[in-house]
Order: sequence, then structure tokens, then C-alpha cells
Amino acid sequence: MKQRLDRFLSEQTIYTRTDISKLLWKRKVSVNGKITREGEIKIDPQNDRVEVSGNEIIYREKIYLILNKPAGYVCATEDKTDPTVIDLVPDQLKRKDIFPAGRLDKDSEGMVLITNDGALSHRILSPKKHIPKYYIVKLRENFVENYERLFSEGIVISGGEKCLPANVRACPNAENMAFIELFEGKFHQVKRMFESVENSVEKLVRTQMGSLEIPENIGLGECMEILHNDVEKLLKQTPFEEVFKRFSTKFSSYWINKL
Repeated sequence: MKQRLDRFLSEQTIYTRTDISKLLWKRKVSVNGKITREGEIKIDPQNDRVEVSGNEIIYREKIYLILNKPAGYVCATEDKTDPTVIDLVPDQLKRKDIFPAGRLDKDSEGMVLITNDGALSHRILSPKKHIPKYYIVKLRENFVENYERLFSEGIVISGGEKCLPANVRACPNAENMAFIELFEGKFHQVKRMFESVENSVEKLVRTQMGSLEIPENIGLGECMEILHNDVEKLLKQTPFEEVFKRFSTKFSSYWINKL
């Protein structure tokens, strides 16, 4: 379906209508190699090549990015006091309709999905859909064996809220580190769960959502676009013991030193 050039640029980039008008007037926009100043011309978004200042604008109806969030950034599209995860998205991937699908505390690190797909976000966040999220946690005190039973029964956290049953295991060769699987995302949930068993969280890193692990080649503060096959992995659930076994084989002094 054909679309006006100025609308295409507005939807696929962070440019405002005013920005687009200026770019067109300054002869910064080309379609199939030909400079144009006419924002009203019709293009085929999937087949025509549109460039702004020499950079191709690739059509994406839906976009899916995995970000390795550093501490200090909030999971929001904008914030008056703190930098947001959207600030970390490179300009060539940034557009006005993207948002973080879910929360990760400001002082926590790890995997965040950024997308413009509201339906997928709802499926991932709904406890009824049973899409698990996995975390490595560094604790103030050593892991206690009865945590496994208590978490599986559903921890009651501050305020009297009862959490859904969760799986937790001690990390191999690290007495004060845990690996946890959650199916919901209450406010500061992991911290409040460990507070309920008289421990506290010193650091938390999200490593996986559904069956999709954060890629090892994404550095802290970096993000990458994921393909359809990876999006499907977000919606799949793998048995916890299988996930933990795979995690345990990778766990090493790298994670111990990192946390």
C-alpha cells in the first residue's frame, strides 16, 4: 500500500513534521536515488529506497529491540529527572512509537524489550500468559535451602500481597547468589521477596525472557534488533530445571565477578 513520503518519515523516525519539512527543503531526502522536496508524493514503503542525509530509512511495521540496560536508567519513554532506556537506542533504530515492554528497576541491569507492538507487550507482561522472566541476584546473606520451598509456595511480601509461585535456586559455587524465575512483575518484587525471608538484594540482572536469552555480544548499554524467530522465543516457556541446567553450565567466575 502506498503512503505519503512525509507520513512515512514521521512514522519510521523520530523526526517531527517540522523537521521533515526542513529536511525536504534542504534537499536531504531522496527516493530511489532522486532528491525530492515534495513530502506529499506517494511511495511504496516496502520497495522504494528512502534516504535522509545519505542514511536509508528501512520500513518496519513492528520493531523489536533487546537492550542490555545499565543501572541508572529508568524503564520509561521519558522522565523529568532520570535518563531513560529510550535514550540508549541508536538514532537509526529510534522512532516515536517505541516503549519498554515492562519494568526493570532503575538500579537493576539486564534484558529489556523495547518495541512498538502493544499486543506483544501485553502478552509478555500478563501473569495469565505464563511468560517467565529470569534473574541473577546477588544477596547480602547466603542463600538458604528453604528458599526453594518458600518461593514455590508463594511468598507474601510487604503490604500483604501474595506472589505467584516462583522457582529459585542457589547459583553454583556462589553462596550468596541466586537464580530466580518469575511470572509476574510487582513493584520491586524480587527485592521484596528476599526481604520477606530476611535477606536483601545487592544487585539484580535480568538474563532471559521466555526462552530468549540476552545475547552475549550485547554490551552494557547496547541494544540490537531481533528477528521474528527470536520474537517467537519470547512467548515460549522452557521447563525451569532445563533453563537452570543450561544456565549452570555457563555460570562461572565471570558472573561472580560481574555481580
